[in-house]
Amino acid sequence: MPSQSTESVMNRFIEFINTGNEDLAREVISPDAVFHAPSHPEPLRGPDGYMEVLGMMRSAFPDVQWTLEETVTEGDTVAARFTMRGTHDGEFFGIPASGNKISVQAMNFYYLADGRILGERGQPDLLGVMQQIGALPTP
Repeated sequence: MPSQSTESVMNRFIEFINTGNEDLAREVISPDAVFHAPSHPEPLRGPDGYMEVLGMMRSAFPDVQWTLEETVTEGDTVAARFTMRGTHDGEFFGIPASGNKISVQAMNFYYLADGRILGERGQPDLLGVMQQIGALPTP
């Protein structure tokens, strides 16, 4: 996949996760996609699986936004570093809303095919999130 095409897919993906637009989800995510998220013991699948993760995040952080800070692309694989920002206005992993603002990093790998995302392995800084919402002490 040419780098411009990869860049275009990632830009549309960022637009999708920041808006939660289901039409964009179906445009940018393959129906056969497999997502490995630390929040779920089993992989999630397709656009609906990704919408499930976004729903979980948006219920806890309704204003959540991701900023793509940098990418490294090799063939059809993209390593991406994000900053996730939002306000803890809903329950997150059993922790009631604190009203705290968060800003944490995430490192994700994306696997692309035919102009769509076919898979993702995400590693958000959940420790940082838990510390920033007051669920764990900060060092």
